[in-house]
This record gives sequence, C-alpha cells and structure tokens, in this order.
Amino acid sequence: MTCNDILRRFRYALDISNTSMIEIFRLSDYEIDLSTLLDLLKKEEESGCLDCSFTVLGHFLDGLIVFKRGARETTKKPVVKPVIELTNNDILKKIRIALELKEEDMMAIMKCADVTISKSELSALFRSKGQKNYKVCGDQFLRNFLQGLTAHFRGAGNKEK
Repeated sequence: MTCNDILRRFRYALDISNTSMIEIFRLSDYEIDLSTLLDLLKKEEESGCLDCSFTVLGHFLDGLIVFKRGARETTKKPVVKPVIELTNNDILKKIRIALELKEEDMMAIMKCADVTISKSELSALFRSKGQKNYKVCGDQFLRNFLQGLTAHFRGAGNKEK
C-alpha cells in the first residue's frame, strides 16, 4: 500500500474534514495548505497527484495521536526524529494509540472486514522487531484493517470495495 492510499482510506474511515486534516498536521508541527492536502488525497492515476512520503504520513499519524488523545503533559518538548520509513507495523501501532484501541476492539474491527485473528497473532504485530514472536504486518492485513475500520465507524453498509 502507498502512503497516499493509507491517508485516503484512513480519512474516509474516520470521515475527517479537510480543515481537521490540516489541524492534525499542524499538531505535529507540519504546515500543509489545502491545495497540497487535496493533491495528497488524489488517486495515483489522477493528474496533480502528489506523492505522500513516509515523513508526511508519520506527521499525520503523530498529529492524529495528539488530536485524539491530547498533548503529552511534559515540560520538555519531545525530540522528533525524522521519519525515514514507516512499516505497516508502525502505522498500525500509531492508529491503535490514536484511537485508544484495545485487543478486543482491534479483533472486532478485523471481524468487520471478515478477518478472524487470534490475540496471539495480533500481539505479535506489536512486538519489537528483534523479538522472537514478532510478525511483519503485510499490506493485505493493513488494507483489511482499514476496511474494517471503515465498516466499524461508518456502518457495515458502507464497506469499501
């Protein structure tokens, strides 16, 4: 999956307005204007489509965490490391944190996409990369999760094809 596709699908699933998207980016200290946002949301085959980088997607997901959960209560400003590459595991983890999803919630969301997953399979996706039971989150799993998220938040009748 491309970063553009993830951004588009996630925006649709949560029904986030353009204004809110701009605010979410701003919360992660990333300034974006409306025309750039609209170009990021275009499909790859549309003219004027702007390639969404891991850095831009990372800023959106970090801003989403602040938008949904609030800023951390700390006196120091956190050191932001530049995002060079996000794995599907990282993306899934950031979405889980932002939406405050528990294991049961994630399993219910996957069930909305007609995917059954065990708790141990799910927890393997959130382990550290070097850990023995770590499992790589594939594109299909992330796609199914976003589809389940859409069904969960927008109703089962509006599943994306």
